[in-house]
This record gives sequence, structure tokens and C-alpha cells, in this order.
Amino acid sequence: MAERPMTVELSAESHAAAMRDYMREGEARALALGNRGPLRFELDGAVHRDILAAYWRCGFYVLEGVIAEEELAELRADVERVVAGAPIEPGASADARGRPAIGAGLARPSFSFARPLSDPLGGTGRYQGRHPVKMHEPTPAAGAPERTVELLLAHLQIMDSCLRLYGHPGLLAVAEAVNGPDFVPFNEVVFMKEAGLGVSVAWHRDGTTHWSSPTFHPGSHGFNFMAQLYGSTPGNGVWALPGTHVHRAVDVRALVEASGSERIRDAVPMMSGPGDVIISNRQLVHGSFANTSPDRRVTVNFGFLPRASVLNVTATQLDGRVETYDAARVHQRSRMIAVAIDARRRRFPRERRYVYQPLRGEEDANRWTEAVRESVVKNYNLLDVHI
Repeated sequence: MAERPMTVELSAESHAAAMRDYMREGEARALALGNRGPLRFELDGAVHRDILAAYWRCGFYVLEGVIAEEELAELRADVERVVAGAPIEPGASADARGRPAIGAGLARPSFSFARPLSDPLGGTGRYQGRHPVKMHEPTPAAGAPERTVELLLAHLQIMDSCLRLYGHPGLLAVAEAVNGPDFVPFNEVVFMKEAGLGVSVAWHRDGTTHWSSPTFHPGSHGFNFMAQLYGSTPGNGVWALPGTHVHRAVDVRALVEASGSERIRDAVPMMSGPGDVIISNRQLVHGSFANTSPDRRVTVNFGFLPRASVLNVTATQLDGRVETYDAARVHQRSRMIAVAIDARRRRFPRERRYVYQPLRGEEDANRWTEAVRESVVKNYNLLDVHI
């Protein structure tokens, strides 16, 4: 018999208890997939074929131990600095100490807030209605804040450590192996899932433009890297339905109804440790539950797209604007990759440097300098690519 949906009001503690069996079973399924391990390369320097085969089979792969402890510490410290400098409330220009809030003066906000344990997207028309079913919203514990930071937006311009990670040679090699050497960026965000507070993200698929294209393929809408600063568990992490990235159409609402609740059958948690980086296909059915666990998750999210899926494509942005991605725009947005490579070279001079083929020969114009910070990095997200 199908499990009844969780429509009754539940405390955070009761919600965690209700999820326990589902999470244990999902963990066992996840560990049986065979899609995790260190970032490995063939003798010729190409990303190991086993990694790519498992990624294309499942729709995601857990790359273990990619971020070393020193870099991980820098990323954590940067996140703490930025969170401490958040505006005291949405739209405010000062933080809790009266200092100018992080991101003040930028064209778009650097923070997104939400009510603890809520589902801001499910069952709404936001983001073209791609989150059709609302997740359960447990009642936060007494004393919980009125709002919690759910997202740090366009983090490459407010955290230098994240810009350096963006230029990681191993990860960029993966981007090339999946999307081709002329891959392009789209957008970046840090997901904040504080223990007992983190919001859910209703089940959805990320792509919007190529479902009916005659050239549709399992990688049409690119992928996300999900770098984990503290690890990802069944309680605080993203869940996915393996293999759904290959389908043109998936009825998320029907999956929930067939499962009898938001706990979709056969879904698995993307479990990972601190310093692991998950590569996740944007066409996967995926989502996350309210974080009623005792574990914090901070995920540095950034991804890449095939150039053929982007160049001269007209698409509706998340805010409803319609834009066409011509060659000049794609080139300017792609400069962030070149700048990140140089920023990383300066911090890790002994590390092998990745060569980004579309901007090969333009290295001098994309050095990590204060002038480039102002002309290229500041407000770079106005040129984000959403497909």
C-alpha cells in the first residue's frame, strides 16, 4: 500500500523520525550504484573512462577528495565571512553589526532568505513552474529565527576562494570531457542548509529549452558541480532519481502521486564527504528535503554547458526576461573561466594549469587584477546563461 502523504503538521523532530526508514533504504541504494571514487585520469591525461561511464549511466558521480584541506579551510572561512556580513534583513544595506552588507552596491542581491524548513518553490509558478509539487514544511524548533540564508548568489564576485575553485584544473578537465573543450558557464550559487533550519528544494529538473529539440541528448542542459564543504548526508543533501536525465519528459507530479508522498520511490541521496565534489546532470529529477537533521550542509554550486546548446539560443531567464546568447555575450561570460584559472595559478603556483581552449591566447587580457575584478568579475552574473 502506498504511504500516505505527510499532510499533517510535524515538528522538526517528528519529521526527522518519519524520514528515517526512507533515508536508510535510499542510502543502501546509493552505495550500490558504483558511481563514486577519486578523480582519476587515463595515461594520456583524459578523465578516466570509468568515471564518465558511471556518470552517463546514473546522471551523477561523486568525485571523492577533490578539495585538499588547506583549500577547504579557505572556502569555509570565506563562507563564514560572507554569512556574517549578510544584510540584517532582505533589502537592507547594513549587516547585524551596522557595517555595509556584503554585496552592497552590486546590481543584484548576494543573498536569498527564506523561512526555516519551508519550501519556497514547490507548487508555485516560479522558475517557469518547474517545481510542481510542494514538499512538506515541518515546524521549526522553538527559538528558530524568522528567516535563514538559503542561497549566496553569484559567489565568484564575493568570495575569492570560490573563484579559485572555479579554476580547478581537474574539475575543468571533467567539464571538457562531458561537454567538449568549448564548454561555457551558466551560473553559480552556494546552497546553505543549516541544521534544523535549511529549506527544501522541491523535486524538479533544471533544463528548460531543449526538451523538444531534434538534437536532444542526455547532456543537452549541461551539469552542476556541487562542492561539499562539510559533507552531504541523506538528511541534508540532494536526492536524485538515477537515469532520468536521458528522458525528454518526466512527470514529477505523477512520480510523487505514485509514491504516495514526497518520498519518491527509488530515489537516492547524493552522499559525500567534506572536500568531495559531485557532478550532477541538470536533466536529472532531483530535490532536497527540509533539513531537520543535526548536520549542516554548505554546497558551492557551479556548472557548465555545451556550447552547441547555448550559442544563438533564445531563452527565458529565471526572472522572466527573454534573451539571446550571441557569440559576444558567450565570450564575455566565459572570461570568468580564464580569470579563475589565473586567480588559481597565483594561489597554487605549483599546480598544473588548465588551458581553456575558447580563450587560448587571451590570457593577458584575463589576468586576475583589480582592474579585471572591476571590469569582468563585478556584476558578471548579469550575463548568466540559463537554458
